[in-house]
Amino acid sequence: MTTAPSPAPAPTAEPVNALDRFFEISRRGSTIGTEIRGGVVTFVTMAYIVILNPLILSTPDVAGKMLSGEAVAAATALTAGVMTILFGLTTRLPFAFAAGLGINAFLAFTVVGSVTWPEAMALVMINGVIIVLLAATGLRKLIFDAVPVQLKLAITVGIGLFIAFIGFVNAGFVTSTKNASPPVDLGIGGSVASLTTLMFVVTLMIGGVLIALRVKGAILIALVGGTLLAAIANLIWPSEGLGFAFSGSIVSVPDLSLIGQVDFGFDFAKVGGVTLVMFVFTLLFSNFFDAMGTMTGLAKNAGLAYKDGTFPRLRSAFVVEGLGAVAGGATSTSSNTVYVDSASGIGEGARTGLAAVVVGVLFLLSMFFTPLTLVVPIEVGSAALVVVGAMMMGQIKEIKFTNFAVALPVFLTIVTMPLTYSIANGIGVGFISWALVNSLSGRARKVHWLMWVVAAGFALYFVRGPIETMLAG
Repeated sequence: MTTAPSPAPAPTAEPVNALDRFFEISRRGSTIGTEIRGGVVTFVTMAYIVILNPLILSTPDVAGKMLSGEAVAAATALTAGVMTILFGLTTRLPFAFAAGLGINAFLAFTVVGSVTWPEAMALVMINGVIIVLLAATGLRKLIFDAVPVQLKLAITVGIGLFIAFIGFVNAGFVTSTKNASPPVDLGIGGSVASLTTLMFVVTLMIGGVLIALRVKGAILIALVGGTLLAAIANLIWPSEGLGFAFSGSIVSVPDLSLIGQVDFGFDFAKVGGVTLVMFVFTLLFSNFFDAMGTMTGLAKNAGLAYKDGTFPRLRSAFVVEGLGAVAGGATSTSSNTVYVDSASGIGEGARTGLAAVVVGVLFLLSMFFTPLTLVVPIEVGSAALVVVGAMMMGQIKEIKFTNFAVALPVFLTIVTMPLTYSIANGIGVGFISWALVNSLSGRARKVHWLMWVVAAGFALYFVRGPIETMLAG
């Protein structure tokens, strides 16, 4: 189990108060203060979505219409807040919700090339309803239980590597070369001699040292310290391109005009029914397995997972996660799902839904303080992701690499996530390789039949490009 920055207090036999009893705070070896601190850290780490989501969803749709950036920002904060609070109260787990980055990119760069934004959001809602039905009937848990423990561990490790890679890329520590080989490089031309990467490295070292010293609130201290240093640096070198920005305005009235802007009246003369089905299929697989993998990893990292990889109130978690997709479509913010960034709060000691409620309240408040979301530079927040990724990598010690029928699928799962920038891709490759390697090496009885079903689904998912092209023709 990943070591938290500071040892958790010993569980008490009796809860301190009603709040403690409801969230099982003492039972999980936490305190109210730790949960609040963890919630604040999670919010600070993922507040960037309020700014980033409008940028991604700014693509014109097939009709040439664009979503209002200000409205998307407000709706993003609102939906994330409501869904995170609902999840925390329902499941008592410290996971936060927000618009899924992979799904919003798929909508912006693929779906709206064929349909309008209101129609695209209708597809997101349909995807969410299907997920809710799968979760409510127990089929989603059945699929979850069919996944081998070693693959679940690999998912945890892969997510850790993935979010660390996100941190490196967002900070500019790792950049694209725009060449076939090598595809990525350290900084610019192998150099990281810039103010932005300096802020990233300094924040990373502050967090790393404080965690090594088991200082309480280590990640939060690193984020606040890094932001203060960035503010000072920005005053001294304002032209260095640091991500620190403050307009001087603090409060703004949220624009919620996008709520309910959904259109189920698809024009089948312009886009075929089969194409729409493929869109929903892709959304479903991305949403379904990204969330499953993320929740598995977070539960394991928080020490809340059972030996088989499941965790408390699993079915409720899956149902609420499906509702996040419905809510995201209804508010034109893309499917809302559990965020791997929640690991930052877990790293601070958060173990209950109280931390999620804190995150949700802060998201709701951020609707009115959108300018402040720009204060924490992305370079500083990225350092927290790298620290947490390193912590989650600790799960790799529980994987048995001596059996190559296990080692190869596990390895492919772990490396595919960061290399393709997708948790779903990593899980899909892991499922397919696990089923094939174990079956062809004489271990077919150890492969659950649902693994084959899901593997076949992923196979279709991976070759959807030619299928869509063929159907479009």
